[in-house]
Amino acid sequence: MKTKSSSRTIGLDLGDRKHAVCVLDAEGTILKEESISNTRGSLVALSRRNPGALVVMEVGMQSPWISRFFTALEHRVLVANPRKVRAIYQNNRKSDRKDAVLLAKLARADESLLCPIQHGTEQAQIDLIQIKERDNLVRQRVNIINNVRFMLKSLGIQTKSPKTSYFAPHARRELRGEHDGILQCIEPSLKVLDILSQEIKNLDKAIAELAAKSYPETDYLSQITGVGVITSLTFVLTIGDPERFRRPRDIGAFLGLVPKRDQSGDTDKQLRISKAGDAYLRRLLVSAAQYVMGPFGPDCELKRQGLKLAERGGARAKKKAIIAIARKLAVLLLTLWKNEDLYQTERQAA
Repeated sequence: MKTKSSSRTIGLDLGDRKHAVCVLDAEGTILKEESISNTRGSLVALSRRNPGALVVMEVGMQSPWISRFFTALEHRVLVANPRKVRAIYQNNRKSDRKDAVLLAKLARADESLLCPIQHGTEQAQIDLIQIKERDNLVRQRVNIINNVRFMLKSLGIQTKSPKTSYFAPHARRELRGEHDGILQCIEPSLKVLDILSQEIKNLDKAIAELAAKSYPETDYLSQITGVGVITSLTFVLTIGDPERFRRPRDIGAFLGLVPKRDQSGDTDKQLRISKAGDAYLRRLLVSAAQYVMGPFGPDCELKRQGLKLAERGGARAKKKAIIAIARKLAVLLLTLWKNEDLYQTERQAA
């Protein structure tokens, strides 16, 4: 499909400090190549020099806010998927200037070659910060606990705790008295664990309140076994609009939960999943699938399907089954989001 909505095309190779710019005219001739600073003032000046131009950039750390900024300046914006544009990242003569030129020329030739993606809203990005911050604190807590356990294990002391949030008080009880000297040495780490656990608890409460107040559709998604508030809210914020997919099963490819393909002639290799899309949401769905198929997951259709796939055997049968259930979970979540009333009726009837 070839779409031209303006006489000029701007190719932007984004950087933290400077952006490489290439401006093409309606015939694809380079009008100007330059480098501008990464400031809103420079972007406004570029917009004024090229009013109504099509702006093309790659996905990156800066692309969400810059794409929204140019959209507000009444430009049509294309954000290219770098995983699809191999001509850029596999170029033997790669440079910022050449990347900007190639982006502009690809957009001028055929926009579909860029496999453009759509960033979420600024509010969704802000709301996701709380979830990502919680994940960051959880990872830090796990790292500190592992370090403390390693140090104690080297002294012949085994420390166990049923939950990571209880590790610090549990360790103090076990070490107090006989190992007071060791407890004094690791007390700074235990104090940090106390703070992290409290902050994680506060974020859990804030995330639950955010979901209940601003995203009531998460209630329908959270009714699925293994899917909690964090997974359902992350799903809603990441997908944005449930109608963006023509078929519910398309979400599997969007989240990188389908195998890559390398088919040529009679050869059709069995490859691993593509891992495209949002890595954090994919990890949450895989964790939910692991719970469904685990010993604490109640008997349900998803679990039975997963166990049937795992019984086929093979080196990676269990892992393949978990990925398959994660993909089915994504499709189910999207379907429930689209048909809330239908899901309620079926649940009550069941």
